[in-house]
Amino acid sequence: MPIYEYECEACHSLFERRQRFDEEPTAVCPKCQGKARRVIHSVPIIFKGSGFYITDNRRGETKNPAEGEKELPAKGKEKQE
Repeated sequence: MPIYEYECEACHSLFERRQRFDEEPTAVCPKCQGKARRVIHSVPIIFKGSGFYITDNRRGETKNPAEGEKELPAKGKEKQE
């Protein structure tokens, strides 16, 4: 069963309740009997393993244009002749 966090709108106290998914949310504060609302938190994302960093796929290799191939101009810069 998941544990949900609630905050009282009157006294701003925080409390937790273990409830089933199909149960109605608790609406009463245990301290002051005021109206309570469920607090939603974002879920942290943890990346593990290789391939998540910009430096993982760049092992010091640089691509130089082969002989006879033209190098494309950088975007936004025009070729001046």
